[in-house]
Amino acid sequence: MLHRLFSPKMLLTQLDLPSTNGEKHFLRGRNWYDCYKPQGMSEINHCLDVLLQVQYQLLFIMICVLGIGGSFHYGFQISVVNAPSPFIKSFINETWQTRYNSYVSENICTLLWSSIVSIYSIGGVIGALAAGYLSQRYGKKKCQLCNSLIPVGAALLSGLSREAGSFEMIMVGRFFLGLTSGLGLSLHAQYAGEIAPRKFRGFTNTSISIFVTIGKCFGQIFGLREILGTETLWPLLLAASGISSAIQLVTLPFFPESPPYLLMQKGNKEACIKAIKQLWGEGDHHDEIEDMMREQAARKGTKILSILELLREKSLRWQLYCVFALIIALQLCGINAIYFYSYDVFQKAGFPPDKIPYITLGVGICEVTSVILCSLLVERFGRKTLLLSGYVLMILTLGLLTVTLSLQKQFSWMPFCSVALIFMFNISFGAGPGGVSITMCVEMFGQSSRAAAFVIVGFLNWIGLYLLGMIFPYIAAGLGHFCFLIFLGITAISGIFAYLFLPETKGKSILEISEEFNKLNFRRKHDRVTTEDFQLQQCTVSTKF
Repeated sequence: MLHRLFSPKMLLTQLDLPSTNGEKHFLRGRNWYDCYKPQGMSEINHCLDVLLQVQYQLLFIMICVLGIGGSFHYGFQISVVNAPSPFIKSFINETWQTRYNSYVSENICTLLWSSIVSIYSIGGVIGALAAGYLSQRYGKKKCQLCNSLIPVGAALLSGLSREAGSFEMIMVGRFFLGLTSGLGLSLHAQYAGEIAPRKFRGFTNTSISIFVTIGKCFGQIFGLREILGTETLWPLLLAASGISSAIQLVTLPFFPESPPYLLMQKGNKEACIKAIKQLWGEGDHHDEIEDMMREQAARKGTKILSILELLREKSLRWQLYCVFALIIALQLCGINAIYFYSYDVFQKAGFPPDKIPYITLGVGICEVTSVILCSLLVERFGRKTLLLSGYVLMILTLGLLTVTLSLQKQFSWMPFCSVALIFMFNISFGAGPGGVSITMCVEMFGQSSRAAAFVIVGFLNWIGLYLLGMIFPYIAAGLGHFCFLIFLGITAISGIFAYLFLPETKGKSILEISEEFNKLNFRRKHDRVTTEDFQLQQCTVSTKF
């Protein structure tokens, strides 16, 4: 019924527009209505909006399903452990006293608590390292389904720990939650990067960051004392992470495997076309299919690269350099330091301690809003523009924040300036590096190298998170608020590197992006010509279905 109602012929008939060439351009997804601007513009725009909603409805639902069971976990687990930390420490004391009839020493309690927190990152590293092999061997869909089972078991371990009188169960649960987060974040990034047509690729890839920030916010919301952040309900708070995985486990079987994986690795053209029509509707998707065929032809005879092969591959050298710069800046730009100092800044601004968790939640909501804004603007302004703009604003904010924190005691109104800068920094981060960095990492690699590349991305991300958690308290104790100058310097260096060497990926196919990088990978003219000739020969293979 919907297909008949919103068919191109019906729309053209209702709007009394000529069908010659118009229907053809409509089916090919182009702005054919530019030829008919004098008449019926508002009606055409309305009909096109309705058509897009119907045509890509399943794609948008799949984006949500992938996010709920993918990067949402990563963000949720980062923030959810903050609220129940005093209750868990008290539980460790009670358990120790019950077992050994003595109070646990402060050093041992700190060690056990640090182990509970840090073992999450260890599990994340292992999951990220396993993601490349598993996704190439079994496909993204099967891996995601199996990965959805792990949080359910981990949630039960954490949720029943108090009843069992075992803080070790929390530790084991956190390890498996780290494992599933490391695996899920990598799988989500690869899966999302392969299911969208070119015009929605920026939005789809940015949704990875959207669900990370939404996960952080949900962790903060559930941790409020009015919900689950109490001495009696904290086990349920730790167990809440199993809900989103259960949702993905039930819904993901109704969606297809990624079309590029079906075509390039399984060699199944029919399944690829079926998956495309299921996700993108019945329109003409010739351009996207042709891009996949060109990439397949260019990579013909090239096996799936391992991590070591990727590191040695000369044609991907500068892609890896850019990945290093983006991920290091993502972890060391100062976003975690901002959250660390926010409580102290809000307290000095005169906010009551019992209200500060709600203000911190407001900071998180600002980050979510800015990432969503980034996803809506990324196809209009481009990835590189948003990235560099975010870097510039973050550098200015970090510099001003260092000044305002230094003058906190001299002016009564200065803490309010620091509060405003904290909100400003989070908005700049979300609308720039927080929303775009992973998107660009996805778009820089083809099917043969993407899995290995995301093993490296995941490894850098989790090692950075672990080291920052271990080292930052000592840096903050030694330098105080002047530690922001270190983050300012790292952000500035990353911004200069991105400006000089990172190409814009908006609207480009994988081969076009590779050609941009080959100008850096093969600086000698002879090498570049040889490479371009090779790609040209490979791409002359017929791409007709």
